[in-house]
Amino acid sequence: MRYALDVQYIGKNYAGSQIQFDKNGIEIKPTIQGELERSICTLLTGVHIESFNKIRPVKTVFSGRTDRGVNAMGQVAHFDWDNDIVASKFIYQLNEILPPDISVSDLRIVSSDFHAQKSAKKRYYRYEFVNRKYKQAFDGNLLRVKYPISIERMRKSLNYLLGEHDFSSFKSSGTLNPSKVCMLYDINCRRDKDKVFIDITGNRFLYNMVRTIVGTLLKIEGHNLQPELMKEILDARDRTKAGQTVSPYGLTLMKVEY
Repeated sequence: MRYALDVQYIGKNYAGSQIQFDKNGIEIKPTIQGELERSICTLLTGVHIESFNKIRPVKTVFSGRTDRGVNAMGQVAHFDWDNDIVASKFIYQLNEILPPDISVSDLRIVSSDFHAQKSAKKRYYRYEFVNRKYKQAFDGNLLRVKYPISIERMRKSLNYLLGEHDFSSFKSSGTLNPSKVCMLYDINCRRDKDKVFIDITGNRFLYNMVRTIVGTLLKIEGHNLQPELMKEILDARDRTKAGQTVSPYGLTLMKVEY
């Protein structure tokens, strides 16, 4: 049977979501997927596996990979297991085993053709940063932008990204998929006191795409450039025209739609 899990995590203590192996096939730790699979194996088999190789008793498939430092409120993963699993008992016990910065909120049976990554239709990300000159103790790892910004100008800049485009200007070199075309269904920003939230929903995202869009937005605001520059950068399909890739710590995968 195939099961789907809803997973939440704080990413700052992990080398990304994806389990990784070095050239000798030794697991690189810690990762979200590695910790999740280790905990599931402990619960379902009664055996704790300290380190995996590439053949694992339980293999999870995530809706998409998140980088080092990136959080998730609505990550989805699937795995296959032959026996029946009682959801309520499984969720409680799994959360007791998992590290404190990883949790699951739901387990459900899905069809055998469900694929957490390939079946996903939309992914919703949020980037959060602080807009204030001085730091505060509870800012944590959030990016702090010290200069004034205009939410209205930022909205104008972001609106140029709506729809289907080649987002080559906003990709990092680690992008594995040769296709650079993505569809952005919704994009917005808002302020709540000195916190700024940028929400982006799309069918797919390139490597570091959201963080580079935010960096470009801050480049436009920081130099008081015209919002139309965002369209010029998009059309250029040239990474050197865009802004820097900002810190991962304010980025959260909020929801995956199927």
